[in-house]
Amino acid sequence: MKKILIVDNEEDFLQMLDKRLTTEGYSVVKATNGTEAIGLALLQHPDIIILDVLMPDMEGEEVAAKLKEYSPTKNIPMIYLTALFSKADEEKIRSKTNGDMIFVKPLDADKLLEQIKKLLCSAAAL
Repeated sequence: MKKILIVDNEEDFLQMLDKRLTTEGYSVVKATNGTEAIGLALLQHPDIIILDVLMPDMEGEEVAAKLKEYSPTKNIPMIYLTALFSKADEEKIRSKTNGDMIFVKPLDADKLLEQIKKLLCSAAAL
């Protein structure tokens, strides 16, 4: 069973996404801040991390940068989430996230699931 770490400071959003991903057959681990996310990623070795861009303790790209420093987590695919989205925001976020996939809240869960499947297939091919 593939494991997904969801990192978001909005508890309602975490619960909604957890339920949807669990229904689709994924194992889900949740974190509500960046510090917790780093610890869980290092312990749990998720297959994908879904990471909110804006959180109170550290921003998503800072979490991602820290995870890239550790060999067990440096190659985990990441999907970023944001409630902020203008063209300027998109470019800023893409430059900080190395062009990884970005989804806007409110989330289209079907498109997210499609992207998760693509990332898992790509990772399996490596």
